[in-house]
Amino acid sequence: MEKKPRIFTTSFGSVYPLYIQKTEKKGRTKEEVDEVITWLTGYDGPLLQQAIDRKVDFETFFAQAPRLNPNVGLIKGVVCGVRVEDVADPLMQKIRYLDKLIDELARGKKMAQILRQSPTYS
Repeated sequence: MEKKPRIFTTSFGSVYPLYIQKTEKKGRTKEEVDEVITWLTGYDGPLLQQAIDRKVDFETFFAQAPRLNPNVGLIKGVVCGVRVEDVADPLMQKIRYLDKLIDELARGKKMAQILRQSPTYS
């Protein structure tokens, strides 16, 4: 049996503060991080906090996500040297989508672009 990548069993709540830290260093806010996560997964404030408090792992976090945004296919590009649209494992691809959105937020992209509401997605 193949061993799961460690990120699958890592607690979402342990990585969440790192997302906030990464973006705050670049002048963005926790609220913007939450907005990105809500857009991608459908977790709103209370549900997101529950997932963090329950220390669910990434596998459970995405399995229990209220709804994956139908526009995730518009998320393209490279994160950690990997093209997100080419990731074969569906769970790893969702994790990479989130990483890509957080990276875009930290790089100062406009929220409309990050949430794929603008004609310029790249």
